[in-house]
Amino acid sequence: MARPDFFDVRQCVCAALRHADRAITQTYDEILAPSGLHITQFTLLAGLAQAAPISINRLAELMGMDRTTLTRNLGPLRQQGWVRVEEGEDHRVRVVTLTEEGKQVLAQAMPFWQQAQKQMIQQLGLEHVEALLAELSTAVESRH
Repeated sequence: MARPDFFDVRQCVCAALRHADRAITQTYDEILAPSGLHITQFTLLAGLAQAAPISINRLAELMGMDRTTLTRNLGPLRQQGWVRVEEGEDHRVRVVTLTEEGKQVLAQAMPFWQQAQKQMIQQLGLEHVEALLAELSTAVESRH
C-alpha cells in the first residue's frame, strides 16, 4: 500500500517555531528559576510594569493572547499578591495593576532575565536576533 504524500512537518513554519519556542522557553525558565518566575510570568509582569493600570482586554491585546488565557495566567500572580485585578470606572471593565510586591519580584528577576537574554544573543548572534525579532514583528502585524 502506498504511503500518503504528507508534507514534511520539518518544513512547517508553525511546527518549527513551536519547537524553537519550547527550547528557548526552557532556557529562560532554567535561568529564571532562582527568581521563582517562569518566562511567561516574567513577561506578563514586565508588560504590566510598562502599561498598568490597564484593562484586561487591552492587556490581552498587548500580550498577544486571548482574554481567557490571560485571565488564567493572571490567577497565580494574583494569588502571590503581585498583581491586583479590580473593577474599573466602567463596572464592566476589569483593570489590572502591578502591586509593590510585583514590582519587587520583577526587579529581583531582572538580572536572571538579562542573563538569559545575553545567552540567547550569544548563541544566535545579535544580527540574527535583531532580524528574527523584526521578522516576527512583521508576522504579527500582518495578522492585524
